[in-house]
Amino acid sequence: MIPFSKLSLCFIFLIIISTSCSARKKDLRGNVKSDLENSKNNSAIEIKTGADNYDKYLPLLKHKKIGIVTNQTGILSNKTHLVDFLLEKNIDIQKIFAPEHGFRGTADAGEHVIDGKDSKTGLPIISLYGDNKKPKLEQLSKIDIMVFDLQDVGARFYTYISSLHYIMEACAENNIPLILLDRPNPNGSIVDGPVLEKEFTSFVGMHPIPLLHGMTIGEYAQMINGEKWLKNGAQCKLIVIPCTNYNRKMNYSLPVKPSPNLPNDQAVNLYASLCLFEGTNVSVGRGTEKQFQIYGSPYLPKSDFSFIPKPNFGAQNPVYNGKECYGEDLSSQTRVNKLELKWLLKAYQITTDKSKFFNPFFKKLAGTKKLQQQIENGTSEKEIRQSWEKGLSEFKKMRLKYLIY
Repeated sequence: MIPFSKLSLCFIFLIIISTSCSARKKDLRGNVKSDLENSKNNSAIEIKTGADNYDKYLPLLKHKKIGIVTNQTGILSNKTHLVDFLLEKNIDIQKIFAPEHGFRGTADAGEHVIDGKDSKTGLPIISLYGDNKKPKLEQLSKIDIMVFDLQDVGARFYTYISSLHYIMEACAENNIPLILLDRPNPNGSIVDGPVLEKEFTSFVGMHPIPLLHGMTIGEYAQMINGEKWLKNGAQCKLIVIPCTNYNRKMNYSLPVKPSPNLPNDQAVNLYASLCLFEGTNVSVGRGTEKQFQIYGSPYLPKSDFSFIPKPNFGAQNPVYNGKECYGEDLSSQTRVNKLELKWLLKAYQITTDKSKFFNPFFKKLAGTKKLQQQIENGTSEKEIRQSWEKGLSEFKKMRLKYLIY
């Protein structure tokens, strides 16, 4: 076990590095004017993820027994998986902990993932989804340090940040340091939506944050610690390995699908806006090749666009399997830089039976009962957004304390 004092010194050193990197990027923050310019900036400057900054974390892992929380997104810039890279460096990995969708990222949303072994390395895999969201004491035995490397997409209900919470809590309770390898947030410039109310806390929303939080997963981990959101106000011994050459206004294209139903950048960008449909009787395209880029339902009026969901790699039994759904194709939609409500409002207004539009899951996704009430009452989009302003303002002030980039 590394003494906490040494880890603290390492952490201070990394913060200094992070701060200096941020200072060098101030001009970029103020001058990014368009998606085209963002793309040019990305091509000119190579973003290095935390995983690629291995000179910062490998020395902390030598001669230690390691647990690692990761999935298919945990890769270096040369496409080598982090697990394979660490093994090549003779790092003693004891176990892999896998979030929703499993270690290889192939399981459906909500599908029960069982423990097992990685076929390539033979390492034991512990599922962090289903009944075992938080590692048990026996699962953490013989582990000196935990490493966390998952690609988040910046939405409150994307469950990788919920898995992060439980990992941090388990590490805090068992005095295990956590090294988090940070990655850019592809929606990192967007802070929007209703702030979660405590009564709607669930695995798809664990903290009082807006639907789009605008933070990297490393920044978010610092917020969990700093706001003492872990059980009994515990704090984890956390070291964040930051990205370099990154600022949150850059467009960031993910090198690999973060989950089966987010197949491309368009889906990642529209995910937060369209995922609210999962709390309604409207399909978001699971069972097609355009998941989270289209929406439709048999209960919406016939239109020029329709699709028929069928079992595929992302959904073994999709909503409205084999039934024609009418709606809208958003796959050519320009990038949205807010939580877009117009599609949800439109679908509710034209649905044939409004009493069957919402299901109980909607309030958990929204993090409040107010949004459903506002839609049912015909509240305008402008008035809905105004009702978020106070919560968003308070969150943004709190968020400033934890930003790295």
